[in-house]
Amino acid sequence: MDELFQNRRIVILGPAAGKSSLGNTIFREKRFKIGHTFNSETRQCQVETKSVNGRSITLIDTPGFFDTDRSEEELKPEIVRCITECAPGPHAFLIVLKVEKFTEHEQAVITKMCQYFSEEIFKYAIVVFTHGDQLPEGQIIEEYVLQNGFMSNLVAKCGSRCHVIDNKYWNQNTKDEYRNNQFQVEELLKSIDKIIEANKGHCYTNDRQAKVSILKKLLSRLAYIATVALSSTYSIIYAAVGLLIRKVTRHNAIQGTDTPQEASKRAAEAEKNKSDLGQIGLDD
Repeated sequence: MDELFQNRRIVILGPAAGKSSLGNTIFREKRFKIGHTFNSETRQCQVETKSVNGRSITLIDTPGFFDTDRSEEELKPEIVRCITECAPGPHAFLIVLKVEKFTEHEQAVITKMCQYFSEEIFKYAIVVFTHGDQLPEGQIIEEYVLQNGFMSNLVAKCGSRCHVIDNKYWNQNTKDEYRNNQFQVEELLKSIDKIIEANKGHCYTNDRQAKVSILKKLLSRLAYIATVALSSTYSIIYAAVGLLIRKVTRHNAIQGTDTPQEASKRAAEAEKNKSDLGQIGLDD
């Protein structure tokens, strides 16, 4: 099947800039938990899937593991989980920033992002600005980006892909098509389609992602081998018990220690034991 018609795995990254609200805006319903503190409310990855405008979309809302106040030990388990949830890899990253002054904090977040995902991430990335109501009247987001050198450079690295939404005020805005979330979400999805097409359907992978994929395949293979081994072991035990019962019965018959009635009874018990053993195998 053409990759463009398959599920799209999209990771939402960034500081406390409305990542969870962006996910809800894309899905047009409240799927992701929203906080009201400065630091990111999301402490663990949350994964949701829904059909949006004819596309199957899986969004991975990441914790604030790019908020610089969290230790490396806190971040590592969630980074691994995020990578696992994305396996075999995401088709796109949404780097979420606010429409406001681009500070050293945002720059530090972008730097840390590159440390974890490498510069390769930009081939799959789109910058999405939230709080679109702060965008000056009559200005489009591309014009706003040009006002800051670092921000302009970031968007350029992302193939000049950038969009703007407002999770609060643009949901019902019908007066201005540009300042309308439905319009912006559709444009965002088109940009994701173009990324998938440009990358020939391949998803983003790095060393961590490759190791996770290999590990999952290995665990699946080991589970299969264990199942086959257990089944074979049961068959051997079943055959051995049956053979032992027959030998004991034959030995007693030869020695004449069993009366005909006892021999008949022992044979019936042997069959019952075999039947019980078979039932255990079926129950397992």
